Amino acid sequence: MNRRSGRLCRLGVTAAMAAAMAAGAATAQHGQEGGTPQAVGFGPSNPFYAPSTLPFQAPPFDKIKDADYQPAIEAGIQQQLDEIAAIAKNPAAPTFDNTLVAMERSGQLLNRVTQVFFAITQANTDPTLEKVQDAVTPKLAALQDAIYLNDRLFARVQTIYEQRATLHLDPESLRLVEVDYRLFVKAGAKLNDADKARLKKLNEEEAVLSNAFTNQLLAGTKAAAFHTLDQAMLAGLSPAQVEAAALAAKGRGEGGWLIPLQNTTQQPDLSLLSNRSAREQLFQDSWTRTERGDANDTRATISRLAQVRAQKAALLGYPNYAAWALQDQMAKTPQAALEFMNALVGPATAKAESEQTQIQALIDQQAAGQGGGMRSSGFQVRAWDWNFYSEQVRKAQYNVDEAELKPYFELHRVLQDGVFYAANQLYGLTFQRRTDIPVYQPDVMVYEVFDADKKPLALIYFDYFKRDNKAGGAWMDNFVGQSRLLGTLPVIYNVANFAKPAPGQPALISFSDVTTMFHEFGHGLNGMFADTMYPSLSGTNTPRDFVEFPSQFNEHWASDPQVFRHYALNYKTGAPMPEELAARMRKAAKFNQGYLVTEALAAAELDMQWHLLPATAPLQDVDEFERQALTRTHLYLQAVPPRYRSSYFLHIWANGYAAGYYAYAWTQMLDDDAFQWFEDHGGLTRANGDRFRSMVLSRGNTEDLETMYTRWLGAQPSVKPMLKDLGLVPEAK
Repeated sequence: MNRRSGRLCRLGVTAAMAAAMAAGAATAQHGQEGGTPQAVGFGPSNPFYAPSTLPFQAPPFDKIKDADYQPAIEAGIQQQLDEIAAIAKNPAAPTFDNTLVAMERSGQLLNRVTQVFFAITQANTDPTLEKVQDAVTPKLAALQDAIYLNDRLFARVQTIYEQRATLHLDPESLRLVEVDYRLFVKAGAKLNDADKARLKKLNEEEAVLSNAFTNQLLAGTKAAAFHTLDQAMLAGLSPAQVEAAALAAKGRGEGGWLIPLQNTTQQPDLSLLSNRSAREQLFQDSWTRTERGDANDTRATISRLAQVRAQKAALLGYPNYAAWALQDQMAKTPQAALEFMNALVGPATAKAESEQTQIQALIDQQAAGQGGGMRSSGFQVRAWDWNFYSEQVRKAQYNVDEAELKPYFELHRVLQDGVFYAANQLYGLTFQRRTDIPVYQPDVMVYEVFDADKKPLALIYFDYFKRDNKAGGAWMDNFVGQSRLLGTLPVIYNVANFAKPAPGQPALISFSDVTTMFHEFGHGLNGMFADTMYPSLSGTNTPRDFVEFPSQFNEHWASDPQVFRHYALNYKTGAPMPEELAARMRKAAKFNQGYLVTEALAAAELDMQWHLLPATAPLQDVDEFERQALTRTHLYLQAVPPRYRSSYFLHIWANGYAAGYYAYAWTQMLDDDAFQWFEDHGGLTRANGDRFRSMVLSRGNTEDLETMYTRWLGAQPSVKPMLKDLGLVPEAK
């Protein structure tokens, strides 16, 4: 079981904008309807021209065409430029209402279209949309600069900031003043004109490179799919999986069998394939997906991207990009993040090495013909062997086989009787399927969410199955954000990349997939419970090293006995998973945690090392830099590769996690400590859920996050529950 898999989670408008612009600012969240500009091809017939008339202002996907996006985005950019110019040039003295609230009301057209556009380019793209993304990315980056580097606008913001103690603002409004001021300063508002011009060029280049990386990665991952004409290479897969592989090949107009790649280094089928040559080929397909010397090779792109970021940080007065990026995070500095990670390296690698010893012993035993299992020639365990043999060790030690577990995890039952059930027990939510709401792809499901008082709370979309035109991983985001100022309720979506079953077959998933569903729904709860005045402080618009906390916390309910019993039912018989099997599964979950933590730490350290480069550093040889970085941080283990290699690390090069991948481990500390609080106070109860909702999940970024967390917890966070949960400390006797 992989509870902490570093899943891809793009959250809120800020991150969606960052995915396209790599600018990381919150402009797209500010919203007001002004006069709608007339761009070429844009008018009342465009579905984005006015707010949607569907429930919750849900996107009218039955009317949206690829050709609608670019005119609407360009019109939205011009509208927001006009609105910002009016605010900046307002002859009246700056006030909170005529400046900051006006900014919050600006850009509604742009927000409306980009929230949908970025969702579709990630989940259901096509060549036309990729061309649109190429065209609008630099324009969106320029818009960020036009706002945050506007001298007159910043002068107004700075005046309000300096007067904030005398303005008698409510706490949320005061927080908005402080957040907006820091955003302007972080974006370069205090630079001189020459440095601002240089910064604009760097921002544009960063945005273009980030977008290029995304397109290269999507194409490279698709092209690198494991393909074979020899069915013997698929030994170990179930008949349904073999059939799905045949259908995947047929879908591309090829013969034989095809296994698409997921976003991580290791691939799910590596735990099943008994042919070692097939395992090595699948692993190498994954490992080299964007390092093949063709148009999809990302190494030159990311080498320059790292350099651009370092140069931007230096221009803004910071020694490296990480120092610039972390100033408004909970960790505050790269040193704090590094110290936190370094404290985990020793326990994690020691556990991984002990796991490797057990795996090697099994390989040697089988080679000697003493294991009663498949006889094999002796070899040293390599990365492509780990998952296959770790599953055998797990089965031998705990008598747990993934094939034995999957019949109890049918996707729709997990959703209805697990994810929704836990939300009902904790928060009183109920869910109703809406088949009348248009979707962007036939597999997508829509539910209306009702609060405990039966009032409509939100819409949520679920898009669970992998497609060639979908980015890897899993994530949550908004089509519509919550704001009392704008009168909007949340429209949320969860996306994943589970293997789609063959027609007529049940969607049986692994327990890791189950926790992914709970994880992304945890982000969804954070978005659905948002109850703030200002859109830029709403929901998941929080620092990276806090935003994963609600989602990782929600994973715990997947294995809570009360919830587990409710959904872990055999899809054929409806019988619950036997307690003896469930107990073995829980014990087995502690095995392989050394590997899982080490691969995640290796990715996090790679991220940090790339973003600690100074502006004077030359372009890096990507492979050599990666080797040296992992060696220097004591994470270079041949059998334990990083969860993401530099050349396909989407989180950090295009999805807003630059210098922030450590946040998954950091927020695990928070979520494990939080779940310990729940266990100490009665567990799955409405009282606990309502308290958590009111004090944390609904608050967004309306106050300092450390203060918010410690007020709810009643103490400073501790790493001890995390080490216990991961099995990195000896169990108490």
